[in-house]
Amino acid sequence: MEFVYLTAEGLEKLKTELHTLKYTKRPEVSQKVATARDHGDLKENAEYHAAREELSLVETKILQLQDRVARARIIDESELTTDQASILTKVKVQDQKTNKEFEYTLVSDDEANFKLGKISIASPVGKGLLGKKVGEIAEINVPAGTLKYKLLSISLPE
Repeated sequence: MEFVYLTAEGLEKLKTELHTLKYTKRPEVSQKVATARDHGDLKENAEYHAAREELSLVETKILQLQDRVARARIIDESELTTDQASILTKVKVQDQKTNKEFEYTLVSDDEANFKLGKISIASPVGKGLLGKKVGEIAEINVPAGTLKYKLLSISLPE
């Protein structure tokens, strides 16, 4: 079983989404199916088929979230170090081609938000930075080519 590493906040977000789907969205969509079913012939009832499809998507999402919650492991932030880049550390890197500097926080898929500088450890950049130490250069293959990022600093979340 592959674990899903999350902050307590990230796990709570997943649980909230799961609760909303199970106890709000699913009943709403089930009611749509029932209403559409009452409109007669199911073979030619586009409203019924659309509602069934929507219900199927909701059920699939519920199963996915239940699986993620079951595999979730909370990261103990008190055990984090700045020895090397790891999940929940903030890294400052310098692009060796352009000399531009970037700051990223390495997070799980569920908590990734590029606009906020939070990148997934499953992304090419996240994978490339994991385990690197200050001063090391990460060579990262991306669709546009190869990035070379020098790790300038590692810090812990505030």
